[in-house]
Amino acid sequence: MAVTASAVKELRERTGAGMLDCKKALDETNGDIDKAIAVLREKGLSAAANKAGRVATEGVVESYIHGGGRIGVLVEINCETDFVGKTDQFKEFARDIAMHIAAANPKYVRREEVPSDELEKEKEILKNQALNEGKPEKIVEKMVEGRINKYYEEYCLLEQPFIKDPDKTINTLLNEKISTIGENISIRRFARFELGEGLEKKQDNFVEEVMSQVNK
Repeated sequence: MAVTASAVKELRERTGAGMLDCKKALDETNGDIDKAIAVLREKGLSAAANKAGRVATEGVVESYIHGGGRIGVLVEINCETDFVGKTDQFKEFARDIAMHIAAANPKYVRREEVPSDELEKEKEILKNQALNEGKPEKIVEKMVEGRINKYYEEYCLLEQPFIKDPDKTINTLLNEKISTIGENISIRRFARFELGEGLEKKQDNFVEEVMSQVNK
């Protein structure tokens, strides 16, 4: 089975291992990502996976306020030791995540948190869209699978492109920090508040607003 670039990318994001190591692991396991993760762990090449089981209860609750109080974010990010939680590198990471949440407005941290009823409803909508486009039923299932991944990328924090570097996802950034800092790190939960949320008002581009503030 040919190993696709998207599979290598996914494995790298999930493990923090190098691209070549990910490619070799997938070749070895016939493209099975879960088995490839196990191979990388056995070889000591999966920095994130090797630390994933370690308890992380320290860390910070970081806040970010944008636009003079128009948007507010609180995010809890955990690490293993109080020492790491107080370092500038960890605090900067937490600040970046809070700022990203303000701009990108995710609904969940990870795809496993999406309620099953919401997911099934979205799949039904995507299926009907594909059928209305005249797509053959035999390929609709694969189309829905591809489009639901786009849904995850839009609404799940870990799968969103990082606003400061859209070439990497938040999960990639997280795994990089795990490798660099040497502790398990977990983005546990967040809350985002927007002034007048739910009320009728004009739409704003918060990504552009937040980035313009960062670049000042």
